[in-house]
Amino acid sequence: MNPEQIDGGDAGHSLERECLIPDGVRRERADKLLAELVPELSRTRWQRVFQDGLVWLDDRCLRQKDILRPGDLVQFQLPPPRVSELRPVELPLDIVWEEDSFLVLNKAPGVVVHPGAGTAEDTLVHALLHHCPPSYAAVGGRERPGIVHRLDKETSGLMVIAKTEPAYQSLSNQFAERLVHKVYRALVEGSPDPSEGTIDRPIARHPVYRTRMRCAGHGREARSDYRVERVLEEVSLVAVRIYTGRTHQIRVHFQSIGHSLLGDPVYGFTPGPRLLMRLPGGVPRVMLHAAELAFHHPDTGEPIQFLSPLPDDFVRVMAALGGSSSTE
Repeated sequence: MNPEQIDGGDAGHSLERECLIPDGVRRERADKLLAELVPELSRTRWQRVFQDGLVWLDDRCLRQKDILRPGDLVQFQLPPPRVSELRPVELPLDIVWEEDSFLVLNKAPGVVVHPGAGTAEDTLVHALLHHCPPSYAAVGGRERPGIVHRLDKETSGLMVIAKTEPAYQSLSNQFAERLVHKVYRALVEGSPDPSEGTIDRPIARHPVYRTRMRCAGHGREARSDYRVERVLEEVSLVAVRIYTGRTHQIRVHFQSIGHSLLGDPVYGFTPGPRLLMRLPGGVPRVMLHAAELAFHHPDTGEPIQFLSPLPDDFVRVMAALGGSSSTE
């Protein structure tokens, strides 16, 4: 099976590719199965790709020993022959909580989590290399140290970062086993009816637009529980708990029920005249915020939870539409 290139680049950039685990293949370790399905990469090359943190399933980083199943869509990057050393860059970080083994931060909208094709030295990883002790650079993968999950560039909110190898392994296991509690808040078009419910629709990559996803019966299971928290003019604030963490899951699920996220033309958002009148400057971004994150402490095993209030751009959009900033 030839992996499909989904993001091009020149000789100086990584190439992002994907591999769909076909039906009929038995469950197997990720490193062994991918080496069989993509034989043009040697086992040594695959080991390097895993060690550099360049293999992903949805929003979590895969390790060599993780188990893959038929229907899994794996994304991976092939680094160029010479990868320049990532260097620390002093950039602002909104640290919510920090210990020796991990930290929790609020990612600002517009920030890319890790370096990739076309990125500059302004990613979250560059900032973390400056903030964390030197040992952090070797945690997990050299290209994406400490990163066990990710948020889209325009999505704001809570992320947990591992600062030690044991914490990296613990947090990676929790994400893989779906033990991490994740709740987002989003501004969506209209008002979902019913006001509380579950969207349980499989998600697959779009057959034509390869950087997009869509709901499809042959896709991978995806479940989102939602609750409308506030109804504004032509817009609702919803809380969404996700269980499966598929790529673009919330954006795709709400498009599928006719309530696209504000600021998300990729998944169907089209501002009406009344909305444009209220927001003459337009919607600043995809209005999605990671508001709650709960997991087990990587050192003690005790449950720990973090909450993030709505960011300033949410507050401004809601105020323009007749809302307030009381929800946290």
